[in-house]
Amino acid sequence: MAWFKRVEKGIVTPTEEKKETPDGLWYKCPECKRVTNTTEHKANLYTCVNCGHHERINSAEYFEILFDTPDFQELDADLSSSDPLEFVDTQPYPNRIAASQRKTHLKDAVRTAHGKMNNLDLVVACMDFSFIGGSMGSVVGEKIARAIDYARQHQIPFLMISKSGGARMMEAGYSLMQMAKTSAKLALLSEEKIPYISLLTDPTTGGVTASFAMLGDFNISEPGALIGFAGPRVIKETIGKDLPKDFQRAEFVLDHGFLDFIVHRKELKQKLTQLLLMLQPEPTATTTEQMTTPVNGKVVQTAN
Repeated sequence: MAWFKRVEKGIVTPTEEKKETPDGLWYKCPECKRVTNTTEHKANLYTCVNCGHHERINSAEYFEILFDTPDFQELDADLSSSDPLEFVDTQPYPNRIAASQRKTHLKDAVRTAHGKMNNLDLVVACMDFSFIGGSMGSVVGEKIARAIDYARQHQIPFLMISKSGGARMMEAGYSLMQMAKTSAKLALLSEEKIPYISLLTDPTTGGVTASFAMLGDFNISEPGALIGFAGPRVIKETIGKDLPKDFQRAEFVLDHGFLDFIVHRKELKQKLTQLLLMLQPEPTATTTEQMTTPVNGKVVQTAN
């Protein structure tokens, strides 16, 4: 019974004093299975150093990546869902909201903020998939609408970062109304010629795809993101046929004309800056041209 006895000599550390490796020190890529330490993974903006797989991240990480400093201004931070339908599934809707808020430390599935990106003003609305699957309810639609109004009021470009499983069933028709509401607000933004960039991340599905996510002046995506209205499984079961390889992935969607380009997360901030500089309106000529005219040996400014 040698396996019950310690045959190696010199091992004297008591079992109760042995130290376990703390959780969270390593990241294993779900695609290529390569293991890297979390510090390196974070420095690579939560993308795999080997295959480039983009890990799902939330608004806190996107704000850290995009904004120059952490002192950005969060907008409407305290909005929280009510229970207009008194909905109950496995638990009452208010209980589900409260549980999600405790777990994620978020108020709802989107955060909005105004800050500087490479010294350019930018309003960002970013969805959080960790909050009830990034589902779009009344608060999500209202916060996006208010962020668009803020961008219109201050004449600032607007960036929408979508990551959603679709409309929130617990609010039924109220959630579906947010599709029209946000689309109407974006139409007003377009009328004022304020740039709107839509960034689709993994996954962007359902009513979000059918509304504001596809209405950008530029629709862009991260590599490999799932983008579509219904999911591949639902479509396959509906039509009864096998789907093309990589169906509804960003690269497939780009090939079929629904995206302008795909951008790696490490290049996102610079690409967005280039887009905003390109979309800036050219300075208009002032109604009064300043001219220099010599008077009594002195140069003075005159209006023409």
